[in-house]
Parts: sequence; structure tokens; C-alpha cells
Amino acid sequence: MVDDPVVTAPAPRRRRVDGRRLRSERTKQLIIEAYLDLLRESPQVPTSAQIAERAGYSVRSVFERFADLLTLSLAAANYAFVQGMALAVARHVDADRQTRLRSHVETRADVCERWLPLWRVLLHHVRESDLLGVQIERIRDAFIARLQLMYRPELSTLPEAERRQLLIALEALIDFESWGRMRERHGLSVEAAREVWIRAIDRMLPPTPPAA
Repeated sequence: MVDDPVVTAPAPRRRRVDGRRLRSERTKQLIIEAYLDLLRESPQVPTSAQIAERAGYSVRSVFERFADLLTLSLAAANYAFVQGMALAVARHVDADRQTRLRSHVETRADVCERWLPLWRVLLHHVRESDLLGVQIERIRDAFIARLQLMYRPELSTLPEAERRQLLIALEALIDFESWGRMRERHGLSVEAAREVWIRAIDRMLPPTPPAA
């Protein structure tokens, strides 16, 4: 007895749908990247026409993928968070104090230098979107978690209340706007601004325990 041959029908429609979806996702990414590039070039929030021109699409294409510029800002925040977490990998976590200080500050400074313009836009729009507020808190929580990771030996020597107070102070010290003031108002180079943070954090931290 011979089995009936299995006939596999081609699925051109599925391939066309998948292709359209991939192109649409690529278009969204290019629009987000154009938006971020324009923010880095100017403190003014870019218009839909400027974003479309930079991305190489029409304004209609922008609004086919994002309901409004606030929605685009939220998408950019999500994109930045993923990119930031991928690039800001914790290094030298178990190293000596000075190595940890320098490693943490270099990573944090790179994040601030890259994403400060977007951060300012997000804060400007935060009252307009609950989702945006959640994303901002998510970013802040990640910064505090990094402080706890990098300075675990020193923080472990403090009572809980003092540890919490120090984390609050450190978070304020290395805030985006702190970086912006050093770079813009005081005209510091990236290297000089890093040194300010390194020395300030070093003074604020308690002595490193001998076992660390």
C-alpha cells in the first residue's frame, strides 16, 4: 500500500504579511532613531515634519505608526531603556573600591551623555501619561539598583535608615540634570565631570570593610 503523498502548499500570503510586518517595525525603529538624533542636536522638541524628513518618510507614515508625538516619546523611552541596559553592563562589581568607583561613574556618565535630551522631554510630558510615569520610575529604580550593586561592601556597613539616606543622596548626585549642569553650565569636559562624581561619591561612601 502506498501512502498518499503529502502536498505542502506554498504560503505566499503569509510571507507577504510577515514581510510587511518586518518593514513596518523597521520603519518604526528608523522614526524613533530620527527623533532621538534630532533631540541630541537641539533642545527643542522636533516637529513631526522634522522627524519625517530625518527618517526619510512622510508625516503620514509617522502618524500611521504613532498616534501622536507623546506616543512616540513613550516608544523612544522604551527603546532607550532597552538600549541603555544593553550598553550599561555592570563591570568590576567585585573589584577594589577605586576600580568600582571609576567603572560605575564611566558607565553612568555615558548613559547621561547619550540620553539626557530624551530624559528632559520625558519629564516635560510626564503629567500627560501614566505609562510614561511608570517608565521614568523604572529607569530610576534601575539606577538605584546599580548603586546598590556597585557599592554593596560600603553600604552593608550602614544601618538600614542611614543606607537609605545615602542612596537617596547618591541618586540625586548622579542624576541626569547633575550631569547636564556640569557639562552645560560649568563647561566641564566629560573627563572632568567624571572626576567630580568619582571624588564626591568617594567622600560620601563609608570606609570599605576589610573583608571587601
